[in-house]
Amino acid sequence: MRGLVLKLAFVVAALMVIFCVFAPIIAPYDPEAIDLSAKFMPACSEHILGTDHLGRDVFSRLLYGSSVSLGSTFATLGLILLIGVLVGAISGFVGGRIDQVLMRICDVFFSVPTIILALFLVGVLGTGLINVIIAIAVSHWAWYARMVRSVVLSLKNKEYILITRISGASETVNFKKNMLRPILSQCVILGTLDIGHIMLHISALSFLGLGVRAPKAEWGIMISDAKDFIFTHSELMLYPGVALFLCVASFNIIGDHLRDKLDAGRNLEVCDEYARA
Repeated sequence: MRGLVLKLAFVVAALMVIFCVFAPIIAPYDPEAIDLSAKFMPACSEHILGTDHLGRDVFSRLLYGSSVSLGSTFATLGLILLIGVLVGAISGFVGGRIDQVLMRICDVFFSVPTIILALFLVGVLGTGLINVIIAIAVSHWAWYARMVRSVVLSLKNKEYILITRISGASETVNFKKNMLRPILSQCVILGTLDIGHIMLHISALSFLGLGVRAPKAEWGIMISDAKDFIFTHSELMLYPGVALFLCVASFNIIGDHLRDKLDAGRNLEVCDEYARA
């Protein structure tokens, strides 16, 4: 049963990525094209999922919404990884006062809920998708920095790392050769688990009118636009809500699988190391 759920999660995630990349080719209509004469059309051969209150094709808007939601999520995650790996590696390698200062800064970010901090930063930076990406990245990087620092600290005194250092290799070469792989494996686990979390943040801020703005298609905006018709045309909220749920659930399932698999591999390496000792 678990294997079937995992396969379904991979299929859904793959479909979402395909929709994200090929939305302009797959979508049958312009997602922003208004046709008031066709508003609130039910599902039919011309409009697979019907139309909204402005006569816009719901299926086309869902496809383009996947591009915005997933694209902005991956952009945010990339920025988080860039900041987190850089700060965590510097903190773990250099140590001393620099490590203490950077970790106290991380503690400050840990003390504030991420959504509250993101709302504050959007208020400072202003609304818009770019500012939302920056705000969410700034509110999340500390977890990755702490994780990267812990990996660096656990590895930098290993015998093979010391041998590489004694042989004359620079710290940069040492980091790339011996530390980058375990750091990236942990980042992949945490990042996959965080995709759904970040996507919900972006959709929530767009729902509040702080991120993506109408008439651009995005799942949070679609839910916001449909909230006034929840009792008469509830399907307009159902479609983007289900798409968001499936996407978040799929990446969470995949993240759990990667965590179990990579952690099991890591534990096996530790057992082998003890056996050789």
